[in-house]
Amino acid sequence: MQANESLEIIMSSNFTKEERAAMRAALAEAKAAKAGADLEAACATAIAEMTGSDRELAQAVHDLVKKHTDLRAKTWYGMPAYTNADGKVVVFFQSAAKFKVRYATIGFQEAAHLDEGNLWPTSYAVTKLTAADKKRLVELLTTAVGDAGA
Repeated sequence: MQANESLEIIMSSNFTKEERAAMRAALAEAKAAKAGADLEAACATAIAEMTGSDRELAQAVHDLVKKHTDLRAKTWYGMPAYTNADGKVVVFFQSAAKFKVRYATIGFQEAAHLDEGNLWPTSYAVTKLTAADKKRLVELLTTAVGDAGA
């Protein structure tokens, strides 16, 4: 059995249609990055393709990240994500519609400097962003990037 065959068997039996699409998006993103594609434009396209509150939330997160950090926009599994100077994802947005759930998610990866004691949140459910929520998100973003990206 060839590697591609094995991968197709695993993907067809163990993952949802949405999860398989996300994995395909990740592969396409890697190829695009290697080819020198405009990753910022890919992020903008991913946001534009969202609908309703997902698009509004993703755009608000994007605007806050761009205004308050030096993180670079790209897509990650088809969703907007923002990387540090080392190319590591620090924060990402996952739409509710992508996985047919009731809330979108703002998540932080290991490169985010949010460690606090032995237990800390790495993702947040979000249904809307009030002024207070945006202020809190800016605080999280500033902490996540540390001194280098603020």
